[in-house]
Amino acid sequence: MGETNIGIERLQELITRGPFNRWLNFTVLKSDADGVEIRAAWREEWVVNPDRRYTHGGILAAIIDVAADYAVAAQLGRPVPTIDVRVDYHKAAMPGDLTAKARVVRMGSQYSTAEAYLYDKDGALVASGRGTYFTASPKA
Repeated sequence: MGETNIGIERLQELITRGPFNRWLNFTVLKSDADGVEIRAAWREEWVVNPDRRYTHGGILAAIIDVAADYAVAAQLGRPVPTIDVRVDYHKAAMPGDLTAKARVVRMGSQYSTAEAYLYDKDGALVASGRGTYFTASPKA
């Protein structure tokens, strides 16, 4: 499978097709041979603890999964189903936009692997992860 990077505009169209991704308010900042960079605009609904105001880990995991998936999509031309994803949490994500940087580790004809790193508004790493994605051609 060759690298055919589809570009920022097309990737933005694909990522905002799904209602959940629209709710996460993704903006594609970069898409090139090195991977993708995606910003998620912070929402008050992400707060899990009103007293401490940190972001729910499920939101962080979702952003990592989407970013890794769309690193694959940028090369394949379409998003693909997640088979497995692992997330490591490094620090609390406080209110503010989050930026994910993702890249394909291995592009295969059936399965592919991508990784993503998630940064807070100050550039600190809050979470990272790696996913496996089903990249086989869809059946007609």
